[in-house]
Order: sequence, then structure tokens, then C-alpha cells
Amino acid sequence: MADLTEPVVVIGLGRFGAALALELASRGTEVLGLDHRPKVVQAMSGRLPHVVTADSTDIEALRQLGVGEFRRAVVAIGTDIQASILTTSLLAELGIPDIWAKAVSDQHRHILTRVGAHKVVAPEHDMGERVAHLLSGRILDYVEVDADFAVVKTTPPRDVVGRPLRDSRLRSRWGVTVVAVKPQATIGRRPEFTHATPDTVLAYGDLILIVGPVDNVERFAASE
Repeated sequence: MADLTEPVVVIGLGRFGAALALELASRGTEVLGLDHRPKVVQAMSGRLPHVVTADSTDIEALRQLGVGEFRRAVVAIGTDIQASILTTSLLAELGIPDIWAKAVSDQHRHILTRVGAHKVVAPEHDMGERVAHLLSGRILDYVEVDADFAVVKTTPPRDVVGRPLRDSRLRSRWGVTVVAVKPQATIGRRPEFTHATPDTVLAYGDLILIVGPVDNVERFAASE
């Protein structure tokens, strides 16, 4: 299992990179932040313990900063696609085994993968998709875990309330599975999510986590 506190170098301290670096640091991870803009570095210097002005497209600058000694790196450069691609390729040349990179388009994503990124994320695109799903039906939260498979937080429709899950035939009717349930709040008890079983009986106001193909979970969440 990976050590969550293993050092990470974050290159590019725009909104995405800065938020990521600060969140990692708050979780106890040692973070080295790099950006080529002195004003950005100065603004982050009081918030991150290790932040440096550097040109990430210069492999000698990266070597001098010891970037090649990191096992994890994130290229959070967004608008300068050329710098993003070149930086990613240099990190691969330095032999960093776990390189994450931010993409702003499908073509950018493809190139980043080709030059050495092990994981590519598209925050704006992914958030747009997520919000679109949240705007439909009873979906309260949505996480796509594969190209066509999602985990959704929602509330149960009327026809599955008041009887054990084994009798609701969710898999055969909807193609989804309830994996966890959070009962509605009661006096003196703080509800928490617990594993669902075939004997679980859902009530109005409960929160449930369901998993299944995207079309199926959306159809289930839109039912009444």
C-alpha cells in the first residue's frame, strides 16, 4: 500500500495545483511546489513550507531541485499546453514512477499519456459531467469510477421503501446494487452509513449508495 505521506512535487500552482498542494500538506504529506511565476510563489510561500520559482521545462533545474528523487509528481500546468507536455516528458526521463498530469482536452490527455503520464485528470471536464448528473433526478452525489460505471448517493424511490432489499429485485429491474444505507436522523443518534444486506429495509428519507452502469443508476435515481 502506498504511503499517503510520501513526498509529492506539484508543478504549476494555479487554482488546481495550489488547492491540491495545500490539501496534501494539510494531510501531512511533504509537498514541494514549483511554479515559474515569482508572484505566485511569493503568495504561496507563507502557505506551503517548500515552494520554489523554477522553469519546469529545464531538466537541469529539475535535477538541481532534486525532483528526480521524488516517487510522485503532479503536473498541474493548465493553460500552457507545451510546457505541460514537456514537463511531463522530463519527469518521465528522470524516472519518476508515479506521474499525474492535468489535461484541458482529449488531445492533451492523449499526448500526456504518450509522453509518460501514468494518470491524467481533467478537473474542469470531470466537474462539468458531475454537475450535469447532479442536476438530474434524486442524485445527491456522483462518482464515475470507470468509463460506464458509477457510484451514486441518492434516496430510495417509493416502490423499494418498506420491504427488505431481497424483495425489491433491484438488480433484475434496474441493474443496480445498494451497497450502503444511512438512515434518516433520529433524536439522540447521529446516523452513519452502514453496509446494506438482503435484510435491509429502506425508509423515506434514508440515503443510499448505489453502484451500477451509468445509464442504470441515472434511470433508478429518476424513478418515483
